[in-house]
Amino acid sequence: MNFQRSSNPAFSDARMRNAVNTFIGEGTMTVKGTLTKVALLFLLVLVTGSIAWKLVMSGNSIAYPLAIGGTIAALIFGFIACFKPEKSYIFGPLYALAEGLTLGAWSAIAELAFSGIVVMAVGSTLVVSGLVFAGYRFGFLKASATFKKVIIYATLGVAGFYLVSMLLNAFGMGVNLMNMGWFGVVIELIIVGIAALNLVLDFDMIEQYSEAGVPASMEWYCAYGLMVTLLWIYIEILKLLISIMARSRD
Repeated sequence: MNFQRSSNPAFSDARMRNAVNTFIGEGTMTVKGTLTKVALLFLLVLVTGSIAWKLVMSGNSIAYPLAIGGTIAALIFGFIACFKPEKSYIFGPLYALAEGLTLGAWSAIAELAFSGIVVMAVGSTLVVSGLVFAGYRFGFLKASATFKKVIIYATLGVAGFYLVSMLLNAFGMGVNLMNMGWFGVVIELIIVGIAALNLVLDFDMIEQYSEAGVPASMEWYCAYGLMVTLLWIYIEILKLLISIMARSRD
């Protein structure tokens, strides 16, 4: 079975072949079933996100350790879900719960600094994702070989930039786009675009697996992969809005 490439690590060629070979069970994967599981994962994000949000808004000091712990846990669960796709029905939801703590806390912090920013970020994420989906569905955005290569390399470039920045931060020399004025805003806008276009690759991959008749258990793995991209879009949009609002105050 020959799957096309995606820049989403959960949808890499090797992992998807491994997933198809390791998943067992009756029934076949469907797009509807996958989207249902995406909705369930986001419900879990909202549950823990609401808890972290309330803790931050109430001034509870435990919120920040929860946010940091949530980040670490999300990384661990995310890696396990990628390398153990047959266990994604366990680690996908665990990742969602951990990510909810992180996003809920940092979103509340952003809201305290810039009132109304979270509603704008959520709304913008829905609009951007909806537009990309519509473009894909009506054929304006096609997952051609060239398109995939461009998005994959662009995504790797973003990942490399963040990795180098994290390493430099350890020595007090990190690059923070939110402190780079309007130049940083432009770069953030480009990153948002790259994140959003990753959805095209994700939608294409999900359709491929559904048409290939892979086991229904794969729905959890694909739902996890799509959720990773959607949460990335939200994070980048939130950072973009913070940059814009901070510049507007200057």
